[in-house]
Amino acid sequence: MTILAEDKDIRIERLELGPFQTNCYLLICRRTGEAVVVDAPAGADRIAAGLKDAVARYILLTHNHGDHTGVLAQLRSSLKAPVAAHPAGAASLPLTPDIELQHGDSVRFGEIALQVLHTPGHTPGSLCFRTGDYLIAGDTLFPGGPGKTRSPEAFRQIIDSITTRIFTLEDDTAIYPGHGLPTTVEKAKAEFAVFSSRKHDPGLCGDVLWLSS
Repeated sequence: MTILAEDKDIRIERLELGPFQTNCYLLICRRTGEAVVVDAPAGADRIAAGLKDAVARYILLTHNHGDHTGVLAQLRSSLKAPVAAHPAGAASLPLTPDIELQHGDSVRFGEIALQVLHTPGHTPGSLCFRTGDYLIAGDTLFPGGPGKTRSPEAFRQIIDSITTRIFTLEDDTAIYPGHGLPTTVEKAKAEFAVFSSRKHDPGLCGDVLWLSS
């Protein structure tokens, strides 16, 4: 487990779990000990142990892919916490979400409020969660490029999600992706500027890197 951020209000921890080294994030209100878990890739016991004395209020899903939901049912049973997801991905989850989240919703635990951002592209129901200068981005945005897309339309959609809903945040906002290490809005914007300065095939999609695609 890695502590990514800690201030007087919140502590954010990351666990890399499962064969795809998917990031699971624990967000803990330091004043009340209430928490949320973001994604449930693998190792339900490790996730529960990582909470220590914190009480999970919600299990939040960034999207419905199996490498992010592998132990969802087990974790909900263990933590007795409701699962929240966007309805566009609910039908393919291993269980029915207890709560449906829409863009602009707020998820509260302790004294922390998480803003819900709907960022379709990687999947139709992809979500990001933001509080203060921290963004849990799922597979929408990584260091170096966007999440994988399966069609040119989906690629255009993820670019719109990134530019209108992530790049409008403060430059020093930390971006915590679904796999790998963090980046910042400032760095991602600079990389994207290089990408957008070039012409691209209108059929572009798949695994795209800002600096080399």
